[in-house]
Amino acid sequence: MSPLLSTVPLGAPPWPTVDPFLFCVHHNDAYPPGNERMGPVASLAGRELGQDFAGKDGWSMYHGKTVPGFPSHPHRGFETVTVARSGYIDHSDSLGAAARFGRGDAQWMTAGDGIVHSEMFPLVRQDGDNPAELFQIWINLPGRSKRVPPHFSMLWNESIPVVASGPTGRAATVTVVAGALGDAKPPPPPPHSWAADAANQVWIWTIRLDAGATFTIPAAGAGLNRVLYFFSGSALTLDGIASPANHALQLRSELPATLVAGTACELLLLQGRPIGEPVAQHGPFVMNTAAEIQQAFADYRRTSFGGWPWPASDPVHPREEGRFARHADGRMERPPTPA
Repeated sequence: MSPLLSTVPLGAPPWPTVDPFLFCVHHNDAYPPGNERMGPVASLAGRELGQDFAGKDGWSMYHGKTVPGFPSHPHRGFETVTVARSGYIDHSDSLGAAARFGRGDAQWMTAGDGIVHSEMFPLVRQDGDNPAELFQIWINLPGRSKRVPPHFSMLWNESIPVVASGPTGRAATVTVVAGALGDAKPPPPPPHSWAADAANQVWIWTIRLDAGATFTIPAAGAGLNRVLYFFSGSALTLDGIASPANHALQLRSELPATLVAGTACELLLLQGRPIGEPVAQHGPFVMNTAAEIQQAFADYRRTSFGGWPWPASDPVHPREEGRFARHADGRMERPPTPA
């Protein structure tokens, strides 16, 4: 029996997802040097500022008008996992928490009962380009957890395991953001996450294959949804069958799947046990019923999910600030010092 169930073209973002995942987008921007406000040293003429997703000149401002990114916006009822492969992300939220992370870090945020946050991409380098690449992944929450207190966890690059196999020049390198690969286990997700229960077997991996590399995705439990996003490269086989580039490959979770790269390839693996509940989504809110969506909008209009304690909708941290997280309780966190 083949592990491959179906293939779907990736198309324009967001990428297709299956339960428990709701959304997946890959941002990859070749930003120029930054100016004194950490925006791009480039003309913004011809861009639809506030709604710039066109990728003009190899980068987008998204909803930002001075600094690229996503100014303050609300969420309720699900989680975001932001995997920052390069560049920086400045987080600020309605609970007064803040962070700067990037260059291999990940932030896992349970929106729960409701939070407003901004995600800006500060162009901190003035003497060179500021490439930025990230995945943002939304994971649903079961009904019992949709109104839990909001919370975020930082998964610093230094704590995220990277598993390499194969000879130099033909290596497979797997970055394990969630789940486990053998003995390699990342820091835990937030406590109310669907992924916090190991029985749900939520895996988030990025896989990099050199030309000629081989890697076998191990079997997991039955009844899981497993999707492999082949987003970079042109020649890959899965159990001996050629896989089309720029496609999502839905796999049987109970079977191993062997990848062989004919060219350098990169893939994202998302796996998890489906929640199996009704999904009602409207913009930034994901609940179980339309009535709960209406209640989310009413609550947001009434409370602003705690208000916005920042002087602007698109705050960025000082240029010289390193990677850090300041949590809502005032606790400060920095990346661990390598041993």
